[in-house]
Amino acid sequence: MLNQIKKDLLQLGNPEKAIKLSGFFKTGKGQYGEGDVFLGIPVPEQRKVAKRYLDLSLDDLQELLRSEIHEYRLTALLILVSKYGKADSSGKDEIFVFYLKNTEYVNNWDLVDLSAPKIVGDYLVNKDRSILFKLVKSSNLWERRIAVLATFMFIRNDDFEDALRISKLLLCDEHDLIHKAVGWMLREIGKRDQEVEEGFLSEYFKQMPRTMLRYAIEKFDEDKRNFYLSRTTHKKQ
Repeated sequence: MLNQIKKDLLQLGNPEKAIKLSGFFKTGKGQYGEGDVFLGIPVPEQRKVAKRYLDLSLDDLQELLRSEIHEYRLTALLILVSKYGKADSSGKDEIFVFYLKNTEYVNNWDLVDLSAPKIVGDYLVNKDRSILFKLVKSSNLWERRIAVLATFMFIRNDDFEDALRISKLLLCDEHDLIHKAVGWMLREIGKRDQEVEEGFLSEYFKQMPRTMLRYAIEKFDEDKRNFYLSRTTHKKQ
């Protein structure tokens, strides 16, 4: 089954699209996706493949995750998300632990965004969340992004406290992909309770990287966006 899913994905590859994706996901030397290899398969097509292989074992998914091929890793994560959604409590425990042991392979922003909320975030909704505060201090960019994106599930339940705590911890993060992720989560809070978001912004918006702020205030009316942007001294990013 493992060889077959690899074969199926290889057959769907599109060399021209692979070149474009390699550029879009910054795979050049020194860039955040350095070394990532693309086949050029759209995500909807990977989802179709994933649905056919939901019975793959965690050992098989481990092998896919260790591949340098991006679509192998993403398809493995899509399968893992589906398995998690159908698992009982014990199965969810196992998948959560498996995911955290394999964060080094969840190493591009789409891999994080399509898996962290639905596995890490969902698992921690009613549990101790101290692991997120370990991840947020990681030197690994993707582990920090996992911590941010996991809070999406809390936000969806109108639980904003940890999302705001993590946002505060990452105000001075140096990476643009963290700025975007934090701004996105603040925007999601604002969509549910703008007063809560603005309470956070009133205290910290002058410290926020410009990109983070722009993402956070994207849904505000023009006058309010201009209010925040005109009162910052950050250089454009």
